[in-house]
Amino acid sequence: MADSDGEYHADDGSDDEFRNHQVTSSSRPGTRTRARPDKSKKAIRKGAKAAWEDIQRSWDTVVEDEDGTLAGIIEGRAEAEKRARLLKDTTPLQRGIIRHLVLVLDMSFAMLEKDMLPSRYELTMAYASLFVREYFEQNPISQLAVIGMRDGVAIRISDMSGNPTDHIEKLQGWVKQDPQGNPSLQNALEMCRGALFHTPSHGTREVVIVYGALMSSDPGDIHETIAALVKDRIRVSIVGLAAQVAICDELCSKTNGGDNSGYTIALHEDHFRELLLAVTTPPVTRTQEQGNASLLMMGFPSRTLASGDSIHYCACHNRPTREGYDCTRCGSRVCRLPSECPGCGLTLILSTHLARSYHHLFPLRNWVEVPWAKAKRSKACHSCLTQFPDAPSDSNSSGNNKKEKGKATAKGKEKSSVSTLLSSFKGLSESGRYACEVCGNHFCIDCDLFAHEVLHNCPGCQSDTRGRQQQQQQQQQQNGNGEANGEAQGHSAMEIDS
Repeated sequence: MADSDGEYHADDGSDDEFRNHQVTSSSRPGTRTRARPDKSKKAIRKGAKAAWEDIQRSWDTVVEDEDGTLAGIIEGRAEAEKRARLLKDTTPLQRGIIRHLVLVLDMSFAMLEKDMLPSRYELTMAYASLFVREYFEQNPISQLAVIGMRDGVAIRISDMSGNPTDHIEKLQGWVKQDPQGNPSLQNALEMCRGALFHTPSHGTREVVIVYGALMSSDPGDIHETIAALVKDRIRVSIVGLAAQVAICDELCSKTNGGDNSGYTIALHEDHFRELLLAVTTPPVTRTQEQGNASLLMMGFPSRTLASGDSIHYCACHNRPTREGYDCTRCGSRVCRLPSECPGCGLTLILSTHLARSYHHLFPLRNWVEVPWAKAKRSKACHSCLTQFPDAPSDSNSSGNNKKEKGKATAKGKEKSSVSTLLSSFKGLSESGRYACEVCGNHFCIDCDLFAHEVLHNCPGCQSDTRGRQQQQQQQQQQNGNGEANGEAQGHSAMEIDS
């Protein structure tokens, strides 16, 4: 019988021929019958490694600290994940800060798959609520609507509004309903066109689709719908949960001026969350639209409280309320801001909403990593005063005994191996310090994350008073010259008076 490594060749020989072959093979002791040379795929594969033979295990790259623990590596990986969210392009570009966006959710049978735990549908509904909160946090003067796809039709979940609470409440009502039927991209896009048709020209028109199916049940020609979207200047972005679909790639490419970067595929749960929250950043204004400047009338009402035991009704929900905001044009009362006046259509916002929207136009620049050579001048974070790790000293130069030198060398090698592993993470500082290029102060990773995602300002630059000190010194010098002259004149006058 042939070797298991070779390929077995069956023949139609008789039993006598098989006995003769067996006797011939057994007449030579210590040998085995060799299979004839084969140039098949199995023979070629012998020289190369199989896929299961070249497995890169994560525990093989783990390096212990000096005390034998993995705390440093775990903290380094956690910092690397935080730092990866901050390494974005901070080039100041013209963006549309007033956005009109429609979120389309796939509620078809394909969302019952459990490749993303607990299921695609449950995870999508949870991330949709998170997306609504983050969208209005980053774009407080924008509008949002939510649409679903199921049973071959499009379902309006919530209308275009600037109130995040209404959208979240409507989404919670669909969490317990099981997805069913086929999705229809054409019906959903036509409903998005109807929702964005009456939006003003000064804002952007966007559609974000979470798509988990590999097909679309459309009643007509979807290419006509795509052409209508291009004509109406509606941008479409898709986050896919399955394989790539050709019609989705064509849809994103044509509605974004030939750029298909708006079509992405989620690899796992965290990647799905990152792709969905990345849409909260306003898109860059196109070249054709940059020269079209327009003025927008807005109202900045003040909060009013009903006097005594009286109760008023808000014009937006027709609900009783004791506090609200009166429209500066028609006097209608709304309960929350930002919103659009139901009476006259005036956009009502607070000044803080407008200020928070401008951080997209002038983003805070990324802070740079601080090496150990420059880390000695700071011992604590400039913002939260958290103590930084001490800079490593050159322990190899001291020590008289060979054993001490050997121990120091071994510790040095462990430190170098840990530092090289941590330095392999993208954007991670070996000293745990991150410096602002403007003020030069050092900050920790938590303050770096807070400053870039929430504050959008550098605490060191905001507290820098060097310019004020220079102005004060100049004023003191100018005043000092005058005071010196005055003191001299006053002193002489005193002498004369005396």
